[in-house]
Amino acid sequence: MYAIVLMAMIISAVTCASGFYFHLDKEKTKKALKWSITLYIALIAVFLMFAMPAQVKAAGDNSSSSGLAFIAAAISTGLATIGAGYAVGAVGSSALGAVSEDPKILGKTLIYVGLAEGIAIYGLIVSIMILGSL
Repeated sequence: MYAIVLMAMIISAVTCASGFYFHLDKEKTKKALKWSITLYIALIAVFLMFAMPAQVKAAGDNSSSSGLAFIAAAISTGLATIGAGYAVGAVGSSALGAVSEDPKILGKTLIYVGLAEGIAIYGLIVSIMILGSL
């Protein structure tokens, strides 16, 4: 666990230092951003696959599959709420613009915002089903 914290601290320091460097040199920023995002996704994947099951296993029984089930439930809820937030932001701003032009369509636009919020509920239901199978 200490090795992961040390790696995170080193990555944070390198990120801050490279941020100052790329603030001065704007041409290399896009290429460095692509590499940074790729490295970040790879490190999160490695962390989820190797480090987290050992930590989560302590919360449940002694099988590794239960630890992965907890991670799957967390990921399904997290990604669903992120998607719902993005959808509500896009639909809500469009609905507000439409209502400002014609106030009679307020009820119709609320239906679309509610449908976008339903995405989060679906993710929560999936995570409850995963946790119920343990």
